[in-house]
Amino acid sequence: MNDEIHAAIREKLKKARLILIASHVRPDGDAIGSLLGLGLSLQAVGKHVQMVLRDGVPDNLSHLPGSSQIVTRPSEAFDTFIAVDSGELKRIGNEIVPRQPDIQIDHHVTNSRYAVINLVESDAVATAAILAESLPKWELPITKEVASALLTGILTDTIGFRTSNMNANALRVAADLVDHGADLPHLYFQGLVSRSIEAARYWGMGLSTLQQKDRLIWATLRETDRLAVGYNNLDDADLTDILSSISDADISVLFIEHSPDIIKVSWRSQPGWDVSKIAEQFGGGGHAAAAGAEIPGTLEEVQAAVLDATEKLLLNGNSK
Repeated sequence: MNDEIHAAIREKLKKARLILIASHVRPDGDAIGSLLGLGLSLQAVGKHVQMVLRDGVPDNLSHLPGSSQIVTRPSEAFDTFIAVDSGELKRIGNEIVPRQPDIQIDHHVTNSRYAVINLVESDAVATAAILAESLPKWELPITKEVASALLTGILTDTIGFRTSNMNANALRVAADLVDHGADLPHLYFQGLVSRSIEAARYWGMGLSTLQQKDRLIWATLRETDRLAVGYNNLDDADLTDILSSISDADISVLFIEHSPDIIKVSWRSQPGWDVSKIAEQFGGGGHAAAAGAEIPGTLEEVQAAVLDATEKLLLNGNSK
């Protein structure tokens, strides 16, 4: 089946002249790496490409080649629309979505197959890993700049090759990208280690709220916290990764207040627990070990509902 999908994508891209590529709101390293990797590769064969992220590029990933080309709104006509690393069309943002995508490339197990052509590989460690293996099949080049973007996507989505879905093939794909010129130590440091003082202070705000009940931990980032420390990005500064490293918990939850009535919730779990099941209950999705949802309601209302559902998963032993 995938051979037919690859053939269809290859032919669609050959005929395309004006291409729009978009990914999800509050983009992570895989969204940005996938967007740039595909976009720069298409540009290398003469295609006109608009790369769009509603929320722009966070500071810690602005070093990637081509990141200055990413805009927050499409401004030109296009004949081909591609979505990358977005399990649902609505996650791209209502301001961006002009119509059904012609192509989507994604790895989320909860993907809703919303494009005309859907390349969804839920066993892939990152959408960037799918692209790294697919670009040659589509007769598109992997330049040093493309390799750097794709390796960043793999590094950040696997938290430096340490998520439970890592496998030998993913390491081989990463090694191939290094052979194409990607600087692994530099990209690792920029994507996973380097942080601004504002991000560190934002972590402090969240960690000061840390609570635990049995094998469940949770923390909260309020909008007032972000403003108080001067953190200008709309993400969580990767605090979810810090929570997931705490050994005393099977599941961690981070609540991020984006407005008085919209709460972003991120779950992380140890092997054996499928938090995508909880995320789906709240209109979200993701993977067994990492999932998220944007939930309407006050912080107190959302916390009560989410913690109750998460506790039930733990109490019922509803592992994957």
